[in-house]
Amino acid sequence: MQLQGENFVDLIEPTDAQIQKRLVALRSFGKHSYASLTNVEGDYVQVAGGGVTCMVERFDFKSGCRYRAFHDKPSPIYPDGTILAFGAGKLRLMADEWFMVDTVVEIFLCFKHARSYSSNVSWRVAPGFEKSPDTPREKRTP
Repeated sequence: MQLQGENFVDLIEPTDAQIQKRLVALRSFGKHSYASLTNVEGDYVQVAGGGVTCMVERFDFKSGCRYRAFHDKPSPIYPDGTILAFGAGKLRLMADEWFMVDTVVEIFLCFKHARSYSSNVSWRVAPGFEKSPDTPREKRTP
């Protein structure tokens, strides 16, 4: 596993505590606004933003598909189309794609340990990464 992030030194085989510390330090503004954790197969999970304004995606190397995380409690503060601005650019998110950092930590640790994601986290093909008209728009990962 390799943990990378904006203005962070890359970590090989990071501990759970190192992952948590790095993710908690993220903010959508400032010098640390995104991070990723990649396994030896080339799959990864990544986050943009920080604190209460996080967006999470994961990439499956074998299929070449990128998925965006969502949940069943859309944000009343950030409606569909709200822009997340961070160090690598701007993204329009749906109201159900905003996560708090504690959930992001849980997602990263599930990925690291190859555990099932929480039942309140679901995945859909990330906007702009649809492979074909037959590609499922949403996929729930066990």
